Amino acid sequence: MATIADNLQAIRARLGPVTLLAVSKAQSIGRIREAAAAGQRAFGENYVQEALEKMQQLQGLEWHLIGPLQSNKTRAAAEHFDWVQTVASEKIAKRLSEQRPAGKGPLNVLIQVNASGESTKSGVSGKEVFSLAGKVRTLKNLRLRGLMAIPEPGAPRARYAEVRKIYDDLKTEFGFDTLSMGMSDDRELAIAEGSTMVRIGTAIFGTREKVRSAA
Repeated sequence: MATIADNLQAIRARLGPVTLLAVSKAQSIGRIREAAAAGQRAFGENYVQEALEKMQQLQGLEWHLIGPLQSNKTRAAAEHFDWVQTVASEKIAKRLSEQRPAGKGPLNVLIQVNASGESTKSGVSGKEVFSLAGKVRTLKNLRLRGLMAIPEPGAPRARYAEVRKIYDDLKTEFGFDTLSMGMSDDRELAIAEGSTMVRIGTAIFGTREKVRSAA
């Protein structure tokens, strides 16, 4: 049976220069520590409270928030995360900037694009990205790095290409260097369409071990 280290090695061999973010939501401290021992440094969490519990026991890792962020969780996110990939409003961005501790340096953020166009999905429409990016880059305690998207399961390649076009159109003006797109099942398609960071959980850890704690 393949170990977490085996899985990481196999995935990295196919990623090339693309950054691997290990999605550790609902995974135990032991499994995350095993991935870290195999050289994985960046981990993605969906829920702020669950992540804080892990951060207390796991030092020296890079933590990305990849789940929707509620207003009442922005302070904890600003104080403890290295990246927030799901910025989808000026209000949330302002709160993150205002609540970021001065000694930690700017918080890396991505604007989440609603790739599917479904009203039930998080993120801003493609037409809204430019306006929001212009507002986010004025916030002194944030560093706007690029875009994040979650195309719906089975999405056509064109969906990925649409997000890539938005990224390319804005890359020079805003200094983007990160397009976070693709997960365990669609990572190869996402990479083919220009993703620079993939968020992979199941292919590394297998099925989730436990029910998540409160958000």
